[in-house]
Amino acid sequence: MVTLDLAARNRLLTTATILNREFTGIFAAEVIECFLVESIDRLAAGAAHTGFIPLLAERFARERLRAIAKMEGTIMTDTPTVIFLCVHNAGRSQMAMGWMQHLAGDRIEVMSGGSDPGSQVNPSAVAAMEEVGIDISSGYPKPWTDETIGAADVIVTMGCGDSCPVIPGKRYRDWELDDPAGKGVAEVRPVRDEIERRVRGLMAELDVEPVT
Repeated sequence: MVTLDLAARNRLLTTATILNREFTGIFAAEVIECFLVESIDRLAAGAAHTGFIPLLAERFARERLRAIAKMEGTIMTDTPTVIFLCVHNAGRSQMAMGWMQHLAGDRIEVMSGGSDPGSQVNPSAVAAMEEVGIDISSGYPKPWTDETIGAADVIVTMGCGDSCPVIPGKRYRDWELDDPAGKGVAEVRPVRDEIERRVRGLMAELDVEPVT
């Protein structure tokens, strides 16, 4: 388990309180705490800095808990869920998530994950998306989990190869895209634009009109 300083431990207690309020009547406090602690450990494995881990763990644990609740039917929604998967969850999948959140708003629930998460979102991907008015700087690389995969209606893979999960009954799309890793902004722009085209196509399949 990751060792946290006093300030981080206090933030963790606050986070647990917030999640307990959000999931009252759905999950017991012990379950929420377990997911929160496990989320911290999984995120810390590839993190360059641990200072923000409690905050990121709150987001990660919330995503996982919502996914379980959706599968179990304790949270009822007609909103489709799409998850974008790549290797490091630092470039392609982050840009795809940014595009879909920007174009679909809250009409599609969007997640992402990696088979071998990096330590930060690719700075060139962040800069390229900023050029089109989309901020993905608050994103963070994370692994996909059984819960997030299980809750997804559409699974979009981007170069994760044999490590990509295969679950019967899921709708899959495999997008062959250049990996932005190690590339400058100029080289990332064509990848960004191709991802936009594909995201718009997927939204049309889901019968969701772009908001912009």
